[in-house]
Amino acid sequence: MKKALVLGASGATGQLLVAMLLKKGVDVVAIVRNENSLNKIDSSHPGLQIVEVNISEMTESDLAQHVKECEVVLSCLGHNLTFKGMFGHPRRLVTDAIKKVANTIASMNIDKKIKIILMNTSGNSNRDIPEKPPYSQRFVISLLRLLLPPHVDNEKAADFLRIEIGQTNNKIEWTAVRPDGLINEDQVSQYDIYSSPVRNVIFDAGKTSRINVADFMSDLVVRPELWRKWKGRMPVIYNHA
Repeated sequence: MKKALVLGASGATGQLLVAMLLKKGVDVVAIVRNENSLNKIDSSHPGLQIVEVNISEMTESDLAQHVKECEVVLSCLGHNLTFKGMFGHPRRLVTDAIKKVANTIASMNIDKKIKIILMNTSGNSNRDIPEKPPYSQRFVISLLRLLLPPHVDNEKAADFLRIEIGQTNNKIEWTAVRPDGLINEDQVSQYDIYSSPVRNVIFDAGKTSRINVADFMSDLVVRPELWRKWKGRMPVIYNHA
């Protein structure tokens, strides 16, 4: 039986991810600030363990007690779309959480590799390839770096995995899933996965349902061949046109 730790489990995508993992037979440790925020999940599910704590206040030793039981850590952390959420602290919520997870894994005496699956954004380029987005997109993204701290947070979280963890870490493997414009849908639908964006993410953005993101991220946990294909990469997901 696989076991996964989910950060940001109470968010719009995080709750779908928890439900999808449980449906696919994966036990879940869900870290949330408020257990009552898991209003779309059956909290009595035997495969679900809820840990009520702010990840930014959690010690690495406490985090290690949960990580050591898991094969994978998934993050759907993000900033609330309010003025405080966008411009208040912590400005590096996602980056700091990913660093804490990585440092915790590095400190553990384990003989297995633990996977990190980060939900990121199509507006963040994979500079390992490198990608060459159109000038209009690069111009707007450069403004977003100046004006919107959450965008910088997304970039730095992925950069930490790319640069600090890299491709040959002896304890961690990773992938960063990049949805385009997020929408809500009730059912999983057909979707497409690409190595890089195939649209201008600012002026010709596609649509990606949160439930499709949850389906793909959970498939990365349960399908070894899919993980081998996308580990160390930053796949982009779109709903099928």
